Amino acid sequence: MRILRSERWAAALLLAAAVIGLVIANLPIGPAVIDVMDRHLELPVLGLDLSAGHWISDGLLAVFFFIVAVELKRELVIGELNSFTKALLPALAALGGVIAPALIYLGFTAGGDAVTGWPIPTATDIAFALGVLAVFGRWIPTRVRVFLLALAVLDDLIAILIIAFFFTSDADLGSLGFATIAIALFGTVSRLLRPRSEWILERRSQWPIVVALVVLALVAWYFVYRSGVHATIAGVALGLVMSRRPGGRAAHELEPWSNGVILPLFALTAAMVPVPRLQPTELDPAFWGILVGLPVGKIVGIVAAGVLGGVIARGGRGGTPLTLADLAMVGALGGIGFTVSLLMNELAFADLPGVQDEGTLAVLVGSGIAIVLSAIVVTLRSRRYRNRGEHAGMGGPFSH
Repeated sequence: MRILRSERWAAALLLAAAVIGLVIANLPIGPAVIDVMDRHLELPVLGLDLSAGHWISDGLLAVFFFIVAVELKRELVIGELNSFTKALLPALAALGGVIAPALIYLGFTAGGDAVTGWPIPTATDIAFALGVLAVFGRWIPTRVRVFLLALAVLDDLIAILIIAFFFTSDADLGSLGFATIAIALFGTVSRLLRPRSEWILERRSQWPIVVALVVLALVAWYFVYRSGVHATIAGVALGLVMSRRPGGRAAHELEPWSNGVILPLFALTAAMVPVPRLQPTELDPAFWGILVGLPVGKIVGIVAAGVLGGVIARGGRGGTPLTLADLAMVGALGGIGFTVSLLMNELAFADLPGVQDEGTLAVLVGSGIAIVLSAIVVTLRSRRYRNRGEHAGMGGPFSH
């Protein structure tokens, strides 16, 4: 399982799954496979009626968002976001990395039906970005790695808020109330899962608590889904309310399954779209908005906001912010939207299937461009740091 915790292998599996999905969709068997993924698997007793693809994106993907929420909580409590000073620069950079791609997208689609897709190029795939950095950035200093992690975590938080507020249908307050109760109980019960030195229960007797947590998590997911809020928000809420140390252990145990099964499955099914036989001029403006917004918008937004944050940081505490070249490198990595962008695309264009297919291709191509660009930039920066003797153990304004 250790290999599935590797950022490099997680990124490689995601890319391979997306390529396989795209290839299958464009083979003669493609329509039959897509038809299978669109077939609904019903649980009439519970009122659940989801296609196979939606069981993955609405159900399994909640586990991924649970892990993201646990990481976010850790960073907010004891990590690189636990003070205003630490969080300021990555927060500004993350915000710039959302605003600029959204504006670029709106510039392409203003006045059209596809304007609702503005969140698609705003997302960063944290697993892919860290994977590219791990593969090509051996000599990148710790301060840059930590900055990227903090920015990506905040980017995920913004993506979660966008999903919650912009992709929620009329909420069923009754179901939302039951979900809130289940989530609150989940958080309370999770506090019983403390280390043996801090709790009277023996470790071997804690399995009933684990079973109770699993049941409460499923109940919370069910009622969040029934409420009209996107079901992955259940994973976010559960990760935020779970006691920190048990949450960290749970995320650690789930990480190989998320990296090795859930995310590749989602990438496989989300990328399973036929390539439209259209001339470039016939493609929807949404395609170009996403294609340009991801690799270009992220760099522009993160660099501009990072420079602004650097000015504030120097004035506030005299620290040395990241160099312009480092900010550009982080911006290139931020352009790898992939997983979350694919989910945003699915949600934004649920009523526009033709545009949704083009949006999927745009996410894949735009993220592909960002992968190649960031690999080149990271390699060049890594060589420069190696030549200067600044290896990854050196400190900086974002290291301890």
